[in-house]
Amino acid sequence: MNPTLTFFFGLLLLVLFGWYFLAETERVKRRLGTALTLLLCAFCIDAFLPLSKKLHLGLDLQGGTSFLVRLVSPAGEDGKPRAITPDMQEQAVEVIRKRVDQFGVSEPVITKQGADRILVQIPGLDTAQIQDAQAQLQRVARLEFRLVHPNSAQMLPQIAAGQTFTPPGYVILNSVDKRDGHPQKYLVKRRPELTGDQITRAQATFEQRGYEVALKFTPAGADTFRQVTRDNINQELAIVLDGEVVSAPVIQSEIPNGQAVITGNFTAEEARNLSSALENPLQTPVVIDEVHSVSATLGRDSIMGGVMAGLGGLAATLLFVLIYYRTAGLVAVIGLLVNGILLFGVMSLFNFVLTLPGIAGIILTIGMAIDSNVLIYERLREELEGGKGLKAAIEAAYSKAFSAIFDANVTTLITAGILFWLGTGPVKGFAVTLTVGIIASMFSALLVTRNVFRWALAFNALKRITMLHLIRSKNFDFLGKRRIAIAGSLLLIIASIAAFAIRGQSALNIDFTGGDSLRLHTAKPLTEAQVRAELARVNLGNVVIQREAGGTNYFEIRSPFQTADKIVNQLKQGFPDAGLTVERSEGVGPVIGSSLAWTSLKALGLGILGILIYVTLRFEFSFALGAIVALVHDVVITLGVFVLTGHELSLVVVGAVLTIGGYSINDTIVVFDRIREGFRAGRKGSTQTIMNASINETLSRTLLTSGVTLLCMLALWIFGGAVLADFAFTIVIGIVVGTYSSIFIASPIVLWWSNFRKGNLRKEVTRPREKGTSSPPPPSQQPAKA
Repeated sequence: MNPTLTFFFGLLLLVLFGWYFLAETERVKRRLGTALTLLLCAFCIDAFLPLSKKLHLGLDLQGGTSFLVRLVSPAGEDGKPRAITPDMQEQAVEVIRKRVDQFGVSEPVITKQGADRILVQIPGLDTAQIQDAQAQLQRVARLEFRLVHPNSAQMLPQIAAGQTFTPPGYVILNSVDKRDGHPQKYLVKRRPELTGDQITRAQATFEQRGYEVALKFTPAGADTFRQVTRDNINQELAIVLDGEVVSAPVIQSEIPNGQAVITGNFTAEEARNLSSALENPLQTPVVIDEVHSVSATLGRDSIMGGVMAGLGGLAATLLFVLIYYRTAGLVAVIGLLVNGILLFGVMSLFNFVLTLPGIAGIILTIGMAIDSNVLIYERLREELEGGKGLKAAIEAAYSKAFSAIFDANVTTLITAGILFWLGTGPVKGFAVTLTVGIIASMFSALLVTRNVFRWALAFNALKRITMLHLIRSKNFDFLGKRRIAIAGSLLLIIASIAAFAIRGQSALNIDFTGGDSLRLHTAKPLTEAQVRAELARVNLGNVVIQREAGGTNYFEIRSPFQTADKIVNQLKQGFPDAGLTVERSEGVGPVIGSSLAWTSLKALGLGILGILIYVTLRFEFSFALGAIVALVHDVVITLGVFVLTGHELSLVVVGAVLTIGGYSINDTIVVFDRIREGFRAGRKGSTQTIMNASINETLSRTLLTSGVTLLCMLALWIFGGAVLADFAFTIVIGIVVGTYSSIFIASPIVLWWSNFRKGNLRKEVTRPREKGTSSPPPPSQQPAKA
């Protein structure tokens, strides 16, 4: 869609949203809500159809190779390394882009990462091309100064027409500048007058004549440059980078002091680009910190596994909702369909790249999307059991469930936002889909399903609602068992810490330790002993070799960094008839490994801090403390069980663990919201009694939501394939532990802290309302009018 039309369409949606929330009559709200839903769905369907063209697949789904390149700081005038500037990084991106283009691949992705790194993603490379690409990326850039032939402009058309030959000692080079879509050409000397390693500084400056580029040479370079400028006044001197002419200024006078100024009606951007090229950011070989390669075959298998998991989880979720909530479940299914349309529409509209963890994020949002509906429907059940009419019960259910839905989703968004901010590659893709999914689920649950109910009531199509009620116990003394529960949790935490201490480095994937990891397939069966004996010929017999559980012909090999190519070449030479293929290759340098470990810890710390601040502002510090203790409890035990079962901690698993933190907080906030409501409603009884009653009242919702999400993750675990198995396994553990902690850990900690400091929790919770800082109002506060 045209950007202008998109802008005005967005303004129209904004006006309709504002009108919807300000509208007082139910008739107007129905029509506005329907218009919003239909317009958004139509816009999103147009954005993602056809999916094959609009939704971009990551390398882990289409096959290809990803390189994380780090620029080495060049030496300054004092011999010390200089800082990499943004202009130098941008120039390096352009140099690398030209090198990648020679492979003839479609849609390579080359983007800046941080202050000194560049991410290069190239789809569809075979093993030989990967080695060539790696060599090209690390090749030193050639910066040269070559004299242009005095009659270059006149001779080039004659040479092109075959009327004369290229003079001896000269060569025709293309310029980076284009005229009428074609590069400008120069006839330049084959041998350079001087090279880029003789420049110590290049800087764009603004003088009276406009933008200029100031140069400074080394002593040897200054002598050479003085001689060249003395002997070639009024001639062009081409500045050539990697075989292309960047600029060709005219020599105006002899320059004896090793400092030169290039003038030429430059814009600010042109001057910066030229100075950056002269600084030559690739004058020393770059370092490849990370390499990830996935075969096209494994990519197709990943797509099929992800699709199967998604369909399985969606089918199980829809079936459960329809059986348990019946007619109301059908309304929830409509909301889920709208949720899916919005999710894919937004991803297509903003050109998000769908990765395997992104598919996992979509599947997880399927389970979490039903949570808002469960909250509303469990409230609806209570209102109907309290004797309210159907219309009044529906309005009350949406109104009372709003604060819990709002707080629970905001805390999850905090985690997703931090994952996106600090994450890289697959973790960032997961954070994007999770964020969009949460926002879409809130819209579909709070506006779409409510609007469906309003239309059904307006046409008398809905006269009664019945639901199953499998969890009826309302008087279990959860807080009375808090000592036993906390003692059990402490034992699990101690066991988890011990598991990390015992396994040590073996519990960490190469994402954190650095090294190479290969997933190999052979058409002819090979034993581990045969593979190890062959690798011993190149002194790599002590690498870790494991036969993959999925099949006898799959091997996982762990080795030191940048030894993967050596291993593949040796095995192909040693077993030429084995039909060896590389399914996946990953390499992580020691620098990036330690950086990822620090980034993961920082993400967890910032997530805890963000949630602590938000829950303190929305509730009280006692509740924030309970939520954080429960979160840390869930993270430690989930990681402990993961390590105890022999798995390795990777970057994707860290993303899963942080998601578990958000999910755990989501569960806990729902319980806290009911406790706060009990205090503000003036219920009689002790603090423990009211808290116990609140846990019992939300028990149905807690178990239902956890059960539905667990169904989705089990589908991902079963059908998602080996690549996502660890991710799904982590989420499954986390759901179980998170459900337990929201009941047996979070609330007892709130009660203990309140008793410890001898505070009055009831007064502290009700005080904000007296000051006019109560919870944000639900979407519709006024009573509906016919």
